Amino acid sequence: MCLLYFFSVPSIQAHQLSTSYLNLEYNKDNAQYTGNWQIQISDLEQIVSFDLDEDKQVSWYEIKTKAPTINELVGNSIQLEQGTTPCPLVNIGDYKVDNHYNEAYLVIPVTFTCTSDAEVRITYSALFDIDDNHKAIINLNNASRVLSKSNPSQILNLEKPDYLTTFTQYTYQGVLHIWMGIDHVLFLITLLLTSVLVRNQDTWEANPTKLAIFKKTAWIITAFTLAHSITLTATALNIISFSSRWVELGIAFSVLLTAFNNVWPLILRLGWITFAFGLLHGMGFASVLSELGLSENFQLLSILAFNLGVELGQLAILAVALPLLIWARNFNWYKKWVMPLGSLAIAAVAVQWCIERF
Repeated sequence: MCLLYFFSVPSIQAHQLSTSYLNLEYNKDNAQYTGNWQIQISDLEQIVSFDLDEDKQVSWYEIKTKAPTINELVGNSIQLEQGTTPCPLVNIGDYKVDNHYNEAYLVIPVTFTCTSDAEVRITYSALFDIDDNHKAIINLNNASRVLSKSNPSQILNLEKPDYLTTFTQYTYQGVLHIWMGIDHVLFLITLLLTSVLVRNQDTWEANPTKLAIFKKTAWIITAFTLAHSITLTATALNIISFSSRWVELGIAFSVLLTAFNNVWPLILRLGWITFAFGLLHGMGFASVLSELGLSENFQLLSILAFNLGVELGQLAILAVALPLLIWARNFNWYKKWVMPLGSLAIAAVAVQWCIERF
């Protein structure tokens, strides 16, 4: 097999930061946890040097050559314990390759053997010494948990989660995603940059009243919220389905066009364009929710909770950014330099995303 994967380190990533996925199912007949660990190959390459011939390409042969090192990494990075008794890693299956957000992931089948049905503590440590922001999403029996450098260990309880646990977990994930989804954050910031200004005789001027600013901002945020809530829910419930590649590309274009519109405005009533672009962003949110997996028992609740988390994260960004922009709008340097140059900087980032996602 001669599959080649080309890797470059993008200066800015949007949705998919450094995230791995450990999917497990418990078999009570033999007290085994079976599943797979999926880790981005470019992340794995920071620990395991694949490119033996230094041609900046990683071949399937080079990955297989490093199998002993990878297997050792799996054993050192993922530990399951019942009390003080380890659940040994008894089998690592044949590797496969999958894609998340157009990034190549190595899929490593794993099997852990325990001694009983007692609760298990999982401890995860891969990449934390290299990347403080690395996360591992643990899926056990359709319940999701997140491990991070600050929270590397959790109890895996085989009991199905109740509605409150489900609501809390998915709300947290929604907040986390909007904060880590740089493209969503920049889209909101781009919209806010001109929310404190008004267009008068082909020039931007400070919006004189805070009430007018709040009304304009409320309309923009409401349009964005309504739009992405519609497509997030519809996509998560499989009512609609679009290629994630084109959705991500569309999101990048939404940031680019909105940034250009700040500098060379063609559309001054941003509510409708925000609604249209918000439909794309909702499908982007749904792709992350699909990676987490919907709660088996509380599917609708998990969608609503994730959406609520997105809104809470969005409001937190608004609470920080809007007062600063209201203060800055009265200074000439804001409308002359900060707003246009900031918009062009965001546009440059969006151009890079468009190239990477095409």
